Order: sequence, then structure tokens, then C-alpha cells
Amino acid sequence: MRMLVTGGAGFIGANFVHQTVREHPDVEVTVLDALTYAGDERSLAPVADAVTFVRGDIAEADVVDGLVAATDVVVHFAAESHNDNSLHDPWPFVRTNVLGTYQLLEAVRRHGVRYHHISTDEVYGDLELDDPERFTPETPYNPSSPYSSTKASSDLLVRAWARSFGVQATLSNCSNNYGPYQHVEKFIPRQVTNVLDGVRPKLYGTGENVRDWIHVEDHNSAVWTILEKGRAGETYLIGADGEKDNRTVVETILELMGQEPDAYDLVTDRPGHDLRYAIDATKLRTELGWEPRYTTFRDGLAATVEWYRANEAWWRPQKDATERRYTELGR
Repeated sequence: MRMLVTGGAGFIGANFVHQTVREHPDVEVTVLDALTYAGDERSLAPVADAVTFVRGDIAEADVVDGLVAATDVVVHFAAESHNDNSLHDPWPFVRTNVLGTYQLLEAVRRHGVRYHHISTDEVYGDLELDDPERFTPETPYNPSSPYSSTKASSDLLVRAWARSFGVQATLSNCSNNYGPYQHVEKFIPRQVTNVLDGVRPKLYGTGENVRDWIHVEDHNSAVWTILEKGRAGETYLIGADGEKDNRTVVETILELMGQEPDAYDLVTDRPGHDLRYAIDATKLRTELGWEPRYTTFRDGLAATVEWYRANEAWWRPQKDATERRYTELGR
């Protein structure tokens, strides 16, 4: 199998490439990544000899077409994905998430290539903190930020191309990922690296917002399950029953790192901060037989903390610029 992985130098994509090389050695992997600030070719260093890397922009039709023509399956991770950044400047999110997805869909349509689309649970909006419901593939879309609205737009394009043009596409919407190679702008690595630097973690608002966490290795094993067993045109939600409020996440990080559990500061909440996400992955588990490796959030978080302890050389170059940016935003 020849596989094109877009965004393969980003957090989830790089982990997917590592997992593919390790567990599917018969797959020829080509990575397409624009290497914006969130993409880092160093994340692919351990597998550099086993993959082909192409630096390019998915929104450029001439870049995409030739690569798609030479592949059997496209796995589309590439995205602008940081909510705070989307509030400051929405255009890169529209260009990459909407126009980039359009270019890929047109290319796989021309060349008859299988396509899998990676998306987020944020397209569904949020749930009340005391709501027992969880997101399902039938939940209506209700995005609340430029980021989530552009991901919702890309999902709808995929569904339309599958229905109107017969593109052999599957979609997955996943809860919040964490694990190795995640940029330090994101919630968990920012708090972990702050503690390593002797800086108190920061929580938006009161820390009551709930996210449904999944280790990136579990997310990517689910993607492979969908590639192998999923039905064209179907949407699968990926989750590992990892609902935790942000306060609990920070307190667990502090505990794992030998700090007092209340050694954090509260800062002004960000605009439009969704209250709660929760994934119902019943369809994925019952129809395709997928199960997560990390059965507790604490185990996955402990492994993640240890990765950042051991890999300062990877995250240190990002850290100062990230914290300057947060200072400018007052966060």
C-alpha cells in the first residue's frame, strides 16, 4: 500500500507515521507537510529513513495532485487547530482547513484514491456540564470558533464528495488528544513544560470546563481500524471515556510531577470557551471492534509527562516563543 499522510510532521500525524512504520512495515509512507509553526520535521527523525518527506501546502492544487496520483490512500491530518490562534486570525484556518480539504477531495476524486478525513469533536459545539448526553455521529453540528467552524466545513465537504461523486471516504471525529510530540502551546504540554521550568500552571476561568481525553496512540490505532474495516461514507467517533475537567487535569499533572495539587493560577477565561465535550464511541467499538490501550487517563498522562521530561531538546526551541505569544494575548 502507498499512503499519503498530510500533516504528518504535526502532533497526531507524526505519531500516526511512527505507528504505521512500526506496525505496518509493508506500507510506503509519504508525508506532506507545510512545516508551519505547529509542524516539526524533527518529529519524524526516528523514522526518517522509512518515509518520504515532501514540504508543501495542501491548498496548492499542483502540489497535491501529483502526490495523490501516486498513492492508494490519503490520510488527512493537516489542519490549523489552535482555538486561541483562530480567534486572533481566522484566515489561515479557512485556507488550510476548508480550501486545503477541497483540493485533496478533488485530487482523490480525479484519481480514484481512498480517503480518510481526521476531524474533531469540537464541530458539535459543547454540552452542559451536568448533561448526561454525549456526542454521536448523529449529533447536529454547532461549532463555536473559527477553528471548529472550518473543521465542520471540511467535514461537510467530505460528506458531499462521498455522496455526490462517490469518493471512497471515511471520517472520524475525535476527542482531545495528548501524548508525545504535541506542541507546547497546547493545554497538557504547556502545563507540563511550565512545571519543568518552575512556572505555575495556568487555568482558564475556574477550571471546570470538561474535555474527553484520549492518548494519541489510541486515536491512531482507531484510525487504522477504520482504514481496515470502516465503511465508505461513514463517520466514526473516536473516544476512550476520558472525560476530565481542566482543574483535575492540572492537579493530576502536578501530583505526577511531585508538586502540591493547588500550585496553579486562574486566569481570565477565553472568549467562547466550550463547556464540555464527550464522545460516544459505541459505533467504533461495536461495529469495528476497536478498544483503547490506555484504559485510564492517569496512565496515559504519566507516560506523557515522562516523555516531556526525557525530550527537552525537542520542545525547548518552541517554548519561549509560545510563552511570549500567550503573554501578548494576556493568557
